[in-house]
Amino acid sequence: MHRERTLHLIDTQSGGDVSRIVTAGVEPLQGTTVLEKARYLQREGDGLRRLLLSEPYGDPAMSVDLIVEPSHPEAQAGYIIMEAMGYPLYSGSNTICTATALLSSGMIPMVEGTQSVVLESPAGLARVTARNEGGRVRSITTQGEPAYVADEGLSVDVPRYGRVEFDLVWSGAYYALIDAARYGFTIDRESQIALTAFGDAFVRAARPGLREEHPELGHVGPLPFAHFMGPVRQIGEGRYESPSATYVHPGVLCRSPTGTGTSARLALMARRGQIAEGESLETISPRGNRFVGTVLEDTQVGEFGALHSTITGGAKLLAHSQITVDLDDPLVDASDLEHVLVAQAPVPPEAY
Repeated sequence: MHRERTLHLIDTQSGGDVSRIVTAGVEPLQGTTVLEKARYLQREGDGLRRLLLSEPYGDPAMSVDLIVEPSHPEAQAGYIIMEAMGYPLYSGSNTICTATALLSSGMIPMVEGTQSVVLESPAGLARVTARNEGGRVRSITTQGEPAYVADEGLSVDVPRYGRVEFDLVWSGAYYALIDAARYGFTIDRESQIALTAFGDAFVRAARPGLREEHPELGHVGPLPFAHFMGPVRQIGEGRYESPSATYVHPGVLCRSPTGTGTSARLALMARRGQIAEGESLETISPRGNRFVGTVLEDTQVGEFGALHSTITGGAKLLAHSQITVDLDDPLVDASDLEHVLVAQAPVPPEAY
């Protein structure tokens, strides 16, 4: 039996974070909504995530976005997000990369100027505004999952670091927001290893007992992210900037400031009266990459007062590729992979 499979990928990066967009090679997944499909993949086909985020095919610092059929009539495409931590229900940088890949490849026809695109993430609709010039996507502004402060004033004893205080915010996943300077950290390139070690120790200590439920999306799993906040500086009327860093468990510090990390930060600042509707925060990653988050109107998520916001950033195309997956390779765990990949007939010798 022919045991090789083919996946078609578009590799992109936003703020330095690489997202691999899987455009073909995966069987239609069970489920109607993108959320149902994502949960099926997590339960029955996690081999795809592990394959593309592990050597020799990939790296845990990457993300993977699988293009699927949407269920919502407004959506032009659906996408399932996969990272080292699992299956986040929404991600700003992944949305920026996915929208850019879909437009640049023609899977969604590009329109010169300002173009509206609607994508269906597992969390729901992401409303995207693309700015296109000269046949290229110059920037993406995305409004996705509303953010809300779930718990304030929490603390946990972290081995080697002592008592760490944090706030828990939902913005597509749960984030623990931590004042970096309070624990002796600056947010810059030289601090990346130290921040990663701190993030790993913190998440391991903080997870037990933290909420894992969303009022509308149900069980969302244990805490995956810690977001380190630097000092805020005003740079104009209603405009602020701040160093920021997001740790993804296990063991990854994002190259970008992260869209959902920025949205979580906006929700916490709004809760504290530090930012208002129409104002913006430009977050700066340890590598100097920037996203702009803008506060929109208030909303409600279950019992929680929540906040709509947009994230603006850009993505660059890195590669269009076709990779071969040999299911007999001992480095490939096919146990929960083979059935989700499209089977292909052997290529006759004369075709080579």
